[in-house]
Amino acid sequence: MELIKYQDEGQFSSGHVACGGCVEALALRVILNTVGKDAIGVVSPSCSAVICGGYPMSAVKIPVFHTTLESGAASASGIKRALLAQGKPDTTVICLAGDGGTYDIGLQALSSAAERNEDILYICFDNEGYMNTGGQKSSSTPKNAVTGSTPAGKTTRKKNLIEILAAHRIPYIATVSPSHLNDLAAKVEKAKSIRGTKVIIVLVPCLPGWGLPDNAAVRTARKAVESGVFPLFEVFDGVDYRLSVGTRSQSVETYLKEQKRYRHLSADQIAGLQAETDAEWDRLQARAVGGQV
Repeated sequence: MELIKYQDEGQFSSGHVACGGCVEALALRVILNTVGKDAIGVVSPSCSAVICGGYPMSAVKIPVFHTTLESGAASASGIKRALLAQGKPDTTVICLAGDGGTYDIGLQALSSAAERNEDILYICFDNEGYMNTGGQKSSSTPKNAVTGSTPAGKTTRKKNLIEILAAHRIPYIATVSPSHLNDLAAKVEKAKSIRGTKVIIVLVPCLPGWGLPDNAAVRTARKAVESGVFPLFEVFDGVDYRLSVGTRSQSVETYLKEQKRYRHLSADQIAGLQAETDAEWDRLQARAVGGQV
């Protein structure tokens, strides 16, 4: 088993109000300590905003600007431009948002920032729904998943945000998981060294929203990676795809059975999700080795 190579620099404090066992807090701790002290955060309404807290009781040691749900990337762009005007080009501006504020309500601002190639690091904590407001579906919610607004299961697929962002030809996109913390920290460190728009999507299994025990989030995240449901990879300049984990060792069914949001599925529906995952995995592998997909 690989040891976790991690040094806590005190950039994230205990006493926050995340759910017990929440891996968003774990991922946030690693991200902030990797980014370091010379940074400014921008947080849109989300679980991240609740976890970070507000002045004067913030759990985050860097300055944090709380903005509106639709304007996270725009606010981060403005702060970065102000820093450039002050002669501070090396200060990292890190935007923290959920999938609702990224895939949906904040997509226009993110797309505009990406088109301009603003020098920001955008982190999306993807728990596949509007979990902070009752667990409604977002366009990041996967097919067949039960949510507060899709009680019989979502009928459409999860939006492929990676390919949308890749079409903007931004310098760096990556997926990460709290089950693979060394990979997470390495990708954040890499993103820090790149000028332009960087986007990292973090898978965050939501304990109440997905129907998980308090101790199951890391295990579920690992099964998402190992089954290929949430592959770990990087995209450079929108065209160069590189797999971080190139094999699969779990079936999709082992991942689905962890969660109450999928307990209604029939064997045929599970087989259908396995087939779709296999097809997407094959497409990703072909693209990662330079093939046509």
